[in-house]
Amino acid sequence: MTDGRVTAAVLVIGDEILSGRTRDTNSQYIAHFLLQIGVETREIRVTPDVEEEIVAALNALRARYDYVFTTGGIGPTHDDITADAVAKAFGVGISEDPRAIALLLEWIRPEDLNEARRRMARIPHGAELVANPLSKAPGFWIGNVIVMAGVPAVMQVMLDDVAPKLVRGATILSETIDVRGLPEGAYAAGLAEIAKAFPQLSIGSYPSLRDGKFYNQIILRGRDAGVLAAAAEQTRTMLGRLG
Repeated sequence: MTDGRVTAAVLVIGDEILSGRTRDTNSQYIAHFLLQIGVETREIRVTPDVEEEIVAALNALRARYDYVFTTGGIGPTHDDITADAVAKAFGVGISEDPRAIALLLEWIRPEDLNEARRRMARIPHGAELVANPLSKAPGFWIGNVIVMAGVPAVMQVMLDDVAPKLVRGATILSETIDVRGLPEGAYAAGLAEIAKAFPQLSIGSYPSLRDGKFYNQIILRGRDAGVLAAAAEQTRTMLGRLG
């Protein structure tokens, strides 16, 4: 945590994301959720179900950001290797956790707790559990890495569980300005000057296509309401001069 900023990265794990078979909605949800509590998502990565690549990504991200949120790879099948990769990244052991077994038994009959399902109770040593009210199989939190399920509904309740425990930065404010009748090229130079004058803000222009027509939005983000208002006013004035 530097200058009051709390930063995060999201590591999405799974061959199915990289193949295009499954659409990743988790990273968007996490980034938006964190923004509301003053945590800035600075990087999103996707890795395949390959232990060495997961370990390398985890070690790079956890050294750079305050938090790393992972999704995927903690289910019961052979390719669910996230827990092992996290243990390897931290240099700790991993084994069945009695706490996790007890949680699974709230959902699964003892006679149905087969070897595959027991894989979901393998937790790196020293990790805290992350609650999963939907299907009980927990995520876990070790160091600054928070490991969650890939199923969106389950990931979301896990995120709800950890949110009260996160260190939060100052609320990030935003101002959205709709641009009508002007292409980006017409205001790009003026917007660049405003961005240069307000380096403490994040200022971007975002085009979209609706009903066959291009629309642009300028979005300004920052922590100081007065600075944000001044930059927004200058932006509106600049756009007004351009017609």
